[in-house]
Amino acid sequence: MGSQSSEGAPNVVTETLFKTLIESACNAEVVCVQTAEKKSSVWYGAWIIRVVDPARTFEKLLVPARHHAAHGPEIVPRTFKTANGLISFLGSLGFTHITIPLYEGGRASHRLPSGNASDPSYR
Repeated sequence: MGSQSSEGAPNVVTETLFKTLIESACNAEVVCVQTAEKKSSVWYGAWIIRVVDPARTFEKLLVPARHHAAHGPEIVPRTFKTANGLISFLGSLGFTHITIPLYEGGRASHRLPSGNASDPSYR
């Protein structure tokens, strides 16, 4: 697991390790860090994602793949600025039901459906 997380930041994961962890029964927790507002037909806000094991004994923050090189030791989470972007990301990982908290501090836990989530015919 250590080769995918950033050195000096043991509580972060890049997308590759994130996918591995959620496929092995961990949950993806969406956290609203900025209250969302609707402009035209798009919801704007700020959301981050953490991977949490079922026993809630550890959690790791999703960071961009280029985190370490671009930001040095500072931890910068991967932040989603629109609900559409968040849905697209989670949907591409195989989540079939997505709940998005709209108010700052809100959280929603997601678990991949049982079965082969990487199989495009699985829904």
